[in-house]
Amino acid sequence: MRAVPVRHYGRWIGAAAVLGLLALLVSAFANADIQWDVVGDYLDYHTIVDGALSTLWITVLSMLLGVVLGLLLAVMRLSPNPVLASVSWGYVWFFRGTPVLVQLFLWYNLSFVFETINLGFYKDEMNDFMTPFLAALLGLGLNEAAYMAEIARAGILSVDSGQTEAAQALGMNGTRTMRRIVLPQAMRVIIPPTGNEFINMLKTSSLAYAIQYHELFWAGDVISSRNLAVMELLIVVSVWYLLLTTVFSVGQYYLERHYSRGVDRTLPMTPLQRVRAHVTAFRVRSGESGTGAGGAGGAGI
Repeated sequence: MRAVPVRHYGRWIGAAAVLGLLALLVSAFANADIQWDVVGDYLDYHTIVDGALSTLWITVLSMLLGVVLGLLLAVMRLSPNPVLASVSWGYVWFFRGTPVLVQLFLWYNLSFVFETINLGFYKDEMNDFMTPFLAALLGLGLNEAAYMAEIARAGILSVDSGQTEAAQALGMNGTRTMRRIVLPQAMRVIIPPTGNEFINMLKTSSLAYAIQYHELFWAGDVISSRNLAVMELLIVVSVWYLLLTTVFSVGQYYLERHYSRGVDRTLPMTPLQRVRAHVTAFRVRSGESGTGAGGAGGAGI
């Protein structure tokens, strides 16, 4: 008996519709008044490359600040101490309730509130101290900490309370229990949204353009204001953002795969394995299964 696979004609129709729309989009851009040679020339232009490196640098530093502070805020939020819990709640309430762009301008114009900064060992004018880089770091990093606090809190709460009780029964204090027992198990829940936040931070960093931080979008805008190739430079900037987000998306996938080893019996397929499986699925046909009529006759003999 030969099993005939089910024909999924809807998939072919959907694929044809998607390819048709993609062809129309490509045709529209190809026939538009866009100088594609300019796009190619500026993809590796030094100002664009420097802007991409600045974007990557501010993203990494802001994310580190957000992750560290977010973990601290999450622990404070879960603390039985009402003062710590209230401070954490107030922080999250303020930074999640105001736009990132507004926060960037607040930090950049902090000299309207504090004319000088005096740390005892360091004293300077606020206008000189609060550079675009520092304002972008504080604006992006402190805002990210509010979201990371909620992500970390969800991860910590996902760990069964029996784990904490068992650690306490073994004589572990709260800090060691959190570091050795709770957080390693919570990472499986924390990693996926954290990776998503990093990629989002990579794109949100373009808002620092408004406070004159020399990142990728700023570099493209400066060049286009000189040669008037606005659409061409926007395409260049988009290509760089897509390249960076793709690289980190692949890294996020393998990091999630690593932390799922203790939960899943079989690890999820890699992107290459998925592509290979979908391609070969159209060619594989079921062979003979079970015993047919001839097998039954042979058994009778």
